[in-house]
Amino acid sequence: MNKKTLNSELDRISVEEFKSEEKTPIIVLLDNIRSLNNIGSVFRTGDAFRIEKIYLCGYTAQPPNKDIAKTALGATKSVDWKFAEDIVSLIEKLKNDNTEVYAVEQTSDSIMLDDFTPKKEMKTAVIFGNEVQGVQQEAIDVCTGVIEIPQIGTKHSLNISVSNGVVLWDLFSKLKNG
Repeated sequence: MNKKTLNSELDRISVEEFKSEEKTPIIVLLDNIRSLNNIGSVFRTGDAFRIEKIYLCGYTAQPPNKDIAKTALGATKSVDWKFAEDIVSLIEKLKNDNTEVYAVEQTSDSIMLDDFTPKKEMKTAVIFGNEVQGVQQEAIDVCTGVIEIPQIGTKHSLNISVSNGVVLWDLFSKLKNG
């Protein structure tokens, strides 16, 4: 019988243990995200894959916030985060710190996610943009490149928390198994 695992059986680590564990060399940048629930979801997914850091850019809300906390379920305490007002300056700083920075967007020269391989010797940062406008062109212009999630339906649009989950899982899998 395939028995559902109880929460008490999940072998969860504490926030203190999380903070001292080696991190997956992935950084998430949220660019002008409006939805507090999306922000909380990104924190929760970042915790799941033990990413290095989240940058909250522009007018993206910051913890503590009850609506972020509702979906983050405590992940704002485990995942390291910082605020950065200017995303372009942040991208340039990260690139100077041995990090490749990719916008997650649909562009003329994007790399399909299934064709993308992160470099193990570098950190990978991914930018998720505003729910309506996407990643700012000014940010795209200074990125290492652009990653696109292949889609074959009619919308060619995913919620940013879903996009974040798809991309983080893919990168985590490739870094772990590649």
